[in-house]
Amino acid sequence: MSTQAIVFDLDGVLIDSEPVWEEVRRAYVADHGGQWRRDTQERMMGMSTLEWAEYLATDLIGGLTTDEVAYGVVDRMTQRYALGVPLMPGAAQAVRRLAEAAPLGLSSSSPRALIDLVLGRIGLDSLFHATVSTEEVDRGKPAPDGYLAVAGRLGVPATDCVAIEDSSNGLRSAHAAGMRVIAVPHPRYPPAPDALALAALVAEGLDAITLETISGQFA
Repeated sequence: MSTQAIVFDLDGVLIDSEPVWEEVRRAYVADHGGQWRRDTQERMMGMSTLEWAEYLATDLIGGLTTDEVAYGVVDRMTQRYALGVPLMPGAAQAVRRLAEAAPLGLSSSSPRALIDLVLGRIGLDSLFHATVSTEEVDRGKPAPDGYLAVAGRLGVPATDCVAIEDSSNGLRSAHAAGMRVIAVPHPRYPPAPDALALAALVAEGLDAITLETISGQFA
């Protein structure tokens, strides 16, 4: 199989945003009298905005609509990103390096507004040929919808794409779409063993993913 496109995840792969999401959503839940649960962060990783907002509104808070929760949390995230975007080590270099190997796409669970804000602030937006938010498809990760959509926008079969993911639901999503997957596990939020087993390659960090990696493993 040839590699006709490379598709990145955003949160946890290019930006170290999962701790920020957790902090912001924990504070939002607490401010509205809700109770954070032990598995809450893990459950929400990969969910679309509608999905996690409904979960918070229904299961953790009560008395708020899904839209109110979504707007409230995303507004707080926007304010945090305005102070700076927490790049993962080697992220910008990896995007620029791999853009020389194949067209790039991005499939993210972040809302469209945050995707565009982040890519613009870190100066990488022009390197992505297609980006998809799970707001724009029927189902969030672990369903394959986002990855299938970005492959469609790139005009490339999903089976000819390499995806770079960190989370359990992200790995499951890309694999379900038929993509070959490189896992870059986040040290604070490691994927489940069964999800990690779906990866064709496990990299310790983005610096380990080179043009030679792509051509040697997925030519």
